[in-house]
Amino acid sequence: MTLRWRIVALVAAATCAAAAAVGVLVHNASRDRELSQARDGARTTLDRAAVIYARTGGLQGSGAVLDAPGLPGDLRRLVERGHQGTEFTTGPGGPAMWAARPADDQVLSVRLDMSTTMRDIGALDTNIILAGLMTTAVVLPLGILTAERMSRRLRLAAATARRIAAGDLDARISPATRPHDEIAEISGAVDSMAAALQERLLDEQRFTADVAHELRTPLMGLVTAAELLPPGEAAGYVRDRVRVLSTLVEDLLEISRLDAGAEEADLSPCPLGPVLEEAIAGTGLTARLRTGAADDTGQRDREDTGEQDVADGPKVWTDPRRLTRIVANLVVNAHRHGREPVEVTVAADGRTVTVRDHGTGFPDDLLEKGPQRFRTGVRERGRGHGLGLTIAAGQAQVIGATLEFGNAPDGGAVATLRLPERPERPEQPGSPEPGPIHG
Repeated sequence: MTLRWRIVALVAAATCAAAAAVGVLVHNASRDRELSQARDGARTTLDRAAVIYARTGGLQGSGAVLDAPGLPGDLRRLVERGHQGTEFTTGPGGPAMWAARPADDQVLSVRLDMSTTMRDIGALDTNIILAGLMTTAVVLPLGILTAERMSRRLRLAAATARRIAAGDLDARISPATRPHDEIAEISGAVDSMAAALQERLLDEQRFTADVAHELRTPLMGLVTAAELLPPGEAAGYVRDRVRVLSTLVEDLLEISRLDAGAEEADLSPCPLGPVLEEAIAGTGLTARLRTGAADDTGQRDREDTGEQDVADGPKVWTDPRRLTRIVANLVVNAHRHGREPVEVTVAADGRTVTVRDHGTGFPDDLLEKGPQRFRTGVRERGRGHGLGLTIAAGQAQVIGATLEFGNAPDGGAVATLRLPERPERPEQPGSPEPGPIHG
């Protein structure tokens, strides 16, 4: 049961309980008052009848009788012991109040009919029930409306929190005007948390960009100086480390541009095969390219040596430069953290590319949270995957693709890139008409 219906059920139960309690109290108070008045009236009539009987020996006009046949047994036995009393009965003759006392060796009694009084109390009970139902009918819609408003506000808070968790740090819950209650306090706290988180992330992004820019100038001097060193083992080692540092700085700059949203895709229809070939060749590493065309075995394998022409294969709407960057990073990561053979497969739909190695697979932390920057994990996979996967995921988002990470059942890490079917933004005026997109 949702919170809204819990509140509605609570309001309905509270209203019914209050109406029932008031009804019982009013019923008991009215009945006790009527019985008390009837008892007093019966006693008064009995006392007058006793005076008349003592003076005249008769009961004419007194309203009392001697040894009445319908006298309740308990009251008769009480009188026979020399006492007087009253009793309310609801026998075949209807509700009545009896009063009796001894008179010589007989029982002098008075009976007051209470049928009309009991009918009035019954009518009062009916009116109380109707009033309770009417009250419930009025209060329940108000409770439903209030619960719906609270539920709507809570759902809005939950949806905004999910947007913030998904990366939309500009999302906020509370508008300018909002009732000052507990939900508003929660919303304000979430908004404050999102604003603080956004500011910290922006500071981190600015710091990353500033560091990368500041390092770029002295790094260019190091590259130039390394090239001027005389040939030798030490010079080769220095050049290699300078290249690694240069790559790291360029990756940091690329991440800062992705964080700032400054990257825009240059989408165009292009054949997928040549782009994958270029991406694999650019890494200088080996990878088996498996196309989606079927033969007797259901698949066709092709090494990245250019033995088969795939230029006429399926076309996709994408940015070839960014797609090359994504696939190259995935291949490098597969070689660095997995084991050969590394396979790049194009699915039959012509838009899905998977990169697989045969190592120990992605760690659970990456599968749960995605790639995290500034973590290498070169010696141990569970400690992270550096900047390559982070850049690949960011570039995939720029071109409108989705990048998913998983593990193969028989071992090995699998990265799946799904390219969009059509462009996610309209063409710019004057751009060439796109060709048909297959698959």
